[in-house]
Amino acid sequence: MKRYIRKILFFILIIAIVVPLLFPFVWMLSSSFKTQVDIVAWPPKLIFSPTLQNYKRVFSEQNFLKYFVNSSIIGISSVFFSLLMGLPAAFSIARFGQKKLSIFILIARLMPGISFLMPWYIIFSRLRLMDSYVALILSHMLITLPIIVWIMESYFETIPLEIEESAMVDGATRQRAFLAIVLPIAAPGIVTSITLSFIFSWNNFMFAQVLSMERTKTLPLAIYNFVSYAEVDWGAVMAAAVAIMAPAIILTMIFQKYVVQGLTMGAVKG
Repeated sequence: MKRYIRKILFFILIIAIVVPLLFPFVWMLSSSFKTQVDIVAWPPKLIFSPTLQNYKRVFSEQNFLKYFVNSSIIGISSVFFSLLMGLPAAFSIARFGQKKLSIFILIARLMPGISFLMPWYIIFSRLRLMDSYVALILSHMLITLPIIVWIMESYFETIPLEIEESAMVDGATRQRAFLAIVLPIAAPGIVTSITLSFIFSWNNFMFAQVLSMERTKTLPLAIYNFVSYAEVDWGAVMAAAVAIMAPAIILTMIFQKYVVQGLTMGAVKG
């Protein structure tokens, strides 16, 4: 009897946690198929006639393909260059106990992004790099680089030092051991850091709002185009939000196993 009571309480707890988390997404998804009248109706309409007009308006009135390409270029590039810098940095911190450097990098991630906007704006405007991929890639690296270092530092600490020492005894340099031995073992952690950092870059709104214009406008700004002084086109906003979230959800579902493995293994030391 007690076992059944525990199971019931466990399921109740799961429902209490899952429902508040999924409710905003379910509301957004259903609203993307509603008319403006149905969206603002009170009490909310649970039964309605679905329509695709919101999605047609999003993809016909906005250059979504261009925004998608811009977001992809900026996200992939910022993650790539952050990996080039972050993996050696995380390995060095883990192997040589450079905790002060780790704290410094983590502080850069904890600081509100808006505090970087004014310096970035002044620097990029003086260098005539406003509305350029370079400006947005560098600004997004403020997000992606600390994430990669933070995840990979703890993951590298779980890899026994004896593995590298064995490779070095066989004649490999430390750099060769890092590239040929350590990185393949750390593949789940790398996939985890790539997935999370790309999602953070993909969803970033603030840097693009200030540093980009029409040429490098990203997907999150597409939602802002449906907000005007007179009204908010809630149906188009919801449809655009679903279209923007879809790649991130698909990416997470594909690499879910590696993300969970990377986070759990990186959290256990020794």
